[in-house]
Amino acid sequence: MDRKTFFSLTSAGIVGSTLMHSSEADSQDFRRQEKRYQDGRSPWPLCLDTATIRPANLRDKIKIASEAGFDAIEPWDGELEEFEEKGGDLRELGKEIKDRGLFVPSVIGLWNALPPTEEKWKASLKDTRRRMRMASDIGSEHIQTIPNTVGENYDLRWVTDRYRDIIEIGISDYNIKPALVFVKFFPLKTMGEAAAIALNADHPEAKIIPDTFHMYISQGGFNGLPLLDGTAMAIFQFADAPGAPGVDQLEDKHRVFPGDGVLPLPHILSDLKKTGFRGCISLELYNPNYWEQDLQKIAETGLHKTLGVMEKAGV
Repeated sequence: MDRKTFFSLTSAGIVGSTLMHSSEADSQDFRRQEKRYQDGRSPWPLCLDTATIRPANLRDKIKIASEAGFDAIEPWDGELEEFEEKGGDLRELGKEIKDRGLFVPSVIGLWNALPPTEEKWKASLKDTRRRMRMASDIGSEHIQTIPNTVGENYDLRWVTDRYRDIIEIGISDYNIKPALVFVKFFPLKTMGEAAAIALNADHPEAKIIPDTFHMYISQGGFNGLPLLDGTAMAIFQFADAPGAPGVDQLEDKHRVFPGDGVLPLPHILSDLKKTGFRGCISLELYNPNYWEQDLQKIAETGLHKTLGVMEKAGV
């Protein structure tokens, strides 16, 4: 197009109209290309944390998760250890998980991996490596680094350095990425505190794992979530909280199905989508009342209610 033709088209409004329609088309193309899950109902794969159906054995949990329609499963280290002790092969179990149409985004977890002294740190590495190896054997991408032993008034620099060491060990020796959790009942309680450790680790694979329940009961809140980039989060633990007892009395056993409590879960998911997060939403319930019921039904109900919250969020 020459200069004269360009200006004649501009005065006629044709170029502007063309550019506008092109922009709209690009936006529509982006929405079409966005990877969706659950028959298009979710922008994230949905995962079942095996604590949600704790009484079942590990193989049954995999079967339940698959038949309920989850995309992924998140087991615990104790289950993997028990499976091996009974003669099971974790690599074969990883294949079984894939054959059932599932994957493993994370394993819980690296307990006692961030002790406060050099001596205790060195002593902890044997178990840390064993847990990494088990998680790697089933094909997990991440493993949760649990700050249960950092100590009160922990040394931020020390914990940061040790977390970076754990990341390096995980990636170089086991092809697994350790991510950091926060728990109200441990000294490292809030999302902000976990984010400070991850940022100061100065490592491209340093990530945190937010948990809606602990965001609430730690009173760290939800308003900091939009400040994070989605790539800073490995997975996103999901549960609701009841209105009673009071927040200072809530424990993990009080977790309820998404949508059955008082948390602003649709707003949280809307904010999460805006961060660009592309990991798993993992349903994590420790409610003993659920454990006494039909576990297949519990898994199916959890998936259905999670999708219901997503529909309300408009994500």
